[in-house]
Amino acid sequence: MTSFRPVPPTDPRGGTPSRRTLLATAAAFGLLPEAVQAQATAPEKPATPGSAPAEAAPPSLPATPGKARLRPEPAAETPIWCFDGKTVPPLVRIKLGQPVRLKIENRTDKPLSLHWHGVRNVNAMDGVGGVTQAPIQPGADFLYQFTPPDAGTYLIRPLVVGGSSEPSGRGLAGMLIVEEANPPLVDADVGLVMQDWRLEDDAGLMPFGQPLFAGTNGRLGNLVTVNGKPVPDTFAARPGARVRLRLGNACNARGTRLRFEGVKVYVAAVDGQPTDTFEPLRATLPFPPGTRYDLMVDLPEQEDATCSIIALVGQGLTLATVATKGAKITEKRPPIGPIGENKRLPAEIKLQNALRRDVVITGGAFVPKAAKEAAKDAPKDKPAPEPVYTGDPQKIWSVNGTSATTGLQPIFTVKRGQVVVLALRNETAFPQALHLHGHCFRLLHPLDDGWEPYWLDTFQLLEGRTARIGFLADNPGRWLISATVLERFDTGLWTMFEVT
Repeated sequence: MTSFRPVPPTDPRGGTPSRRTLLATAAAFGLLPEAVQAQATAPEKPATPGSAPAEAAPPSLPATPGKARLRPEPAAETPIWCFDGKTVPPLVRIKLGQPVRLKIENRTDKPLSLHWHGVRNVNAMDGVGGVTQAPIQPGADFLYQFTPPDAGTYLIRPLVVGGSSEPSGRGLAGMLIVEEANPPLVDADVGLVMQDWRLEDDAGLMPFGQPLFAGTNGRLGNLVTVNGKPVPDTFAARPGARVRLRLGNACNARGTRLRFEGVKVYVAAVDGQPTDTFEPLRATLPFPPGTRYDLMVDLPEQEDATCSIIALVGQGLTLATVATKGAKITEKRPPIGPIGENKRLPAEIKLQNALRRDVVITGGAFVPKAAKEAAKDAPKDKPAPEPVYTGDPQKIWSVNGTSATTGLQPIFTVKRGQVVVLALRNETAFPQALHLHGHCFRLLHPLDDGWEPYWLDTFQLLEGRTARIGFLADNPGRWLISATVLERFDTGLWTMFEVT
């Protein structure tokens, strides 16, 4: 059991939780590798009199082979890849306006790059190996340095053209938290990263690169972890504690819905961007790969109450449980409300003169018509026909008729400041989780008469459906529209546009 004891904020500067309080809470969960914790807490070195201030060397975060206890003894430990020798995904926590500076050392045997999923980043730091940077080769390193323009919760995911599934499926993932200048008053601020693992009977990882996974639902794991530990993660908190939960789905392919039991939750941000606070409909939220939520929760005031986050997988899979223990927190606080806004986003998107383009997704495995017809007359206990795919196993998916590889040209070019509306059409047999790089978008209503009341960078498009998104193309560079199911990304499901 992982436990923590929330402490009321003691920082006198404006009544917000102190950095020491939040870092202590995160450290109690085992979320901060030493290098990242040092970045967040180490004081600046004083400059020598008469000289320019010396810039401290950036913390190193090596990606390296390791082992994790994913199944109980006597099963063997699972060989994985991890950061800094730790199985817990790193949590990088900074203040808005503070730069990220991390040197990634690749000690694995495959090329690597890290995408800062959801950050409206400068293009060279977006972290798409083969597009925005050269992949970090084994034995090499790369310095990521950028200042996020928005507060929010973001994921760190491997993203190399043709080679993302394996580093992610072996365990490489993390979370970036950019704190607001004046964050809401809470007793704990906790990040939870969900991953899943495809294990063999001996607790080793199933081999990678299987085309049938890529052509169907992706590499769905058979064991789920939260913050590197098999679920459920159980911890204790004082009755009446107000907690900010930051949830991120870093699975290769598993999308699910989340249900909350024993507590009323309020969504304060979606995909890192603040929204008008709302309660999830029927206490559930969609959770495809790449999605993040910031939730505000007031725990029950009675002792020994239990609250749970459940993934709607099978009969239900409990991801995390909180039990209230100890003395009740009695400090008065205002009702839960909005956490603020990111002022760099436009107040509205003017659609009248938007550049409009179609983005059509095709490909994937399918059941041949003859097999479908034969299955109609087959006995009910006969297995369903297996889906098949045709063509190059590295080019299973297409966008606008092209299966993406290194060297792909943009499907359109737009001048900076232009509004863009994309009609995304899913002509495949599978739901598609899609991510817009470098920008945030609004999910538009069918008649151009409005949009959903929150910003997104990731969403799920159901099979056979069309959805339209609108965004202000205000970030120069070549940007991807990509599958967040990484086996699909590796086999062609992405495209690119350019902002000049």
